[in-house]
Amino acid sequence: MSGTPINRQWVQVLVNGTIVVDWGDDLFQDVFSGDFIQVMEVELGHAIQDEELEILKRAGRVDQYNKLQVFFLNLPDRPYKTIE
Repeated sequence: MSGTPINRQWVQVLVNGTIVVDWGDDLFQDVFSGDFIQVMEVELGHAIQDEELEILKRAGRVDQYNKLQVFFLNLPDRPYKTIE
C-alpha cells in the first residue's frame, strides 16, 4: 500500500458531508482541498464508512484502506509550531 497511513478512527465526516482528518489539538484537514480548518464539535457527523472511502479512492485521494487504517495520497504536511 502506498500513501500516508492514518488511523481510520481519525477520519471523520462532518454533518455537511465534508471528509476531514482529525489531527488533534482542534486541527482538522479537509481531504479534498488539503486545507486546515476549524471544526466545532457540533459539526462532527460520523466516522468514515466504506462507501465514503470508495468515493475517495475513485477521486484519487485514497490508495487503500482496511479496518484500521486509511492510506491517503498527497495530503499536505501538518503544520508544526517552530521553536523561536
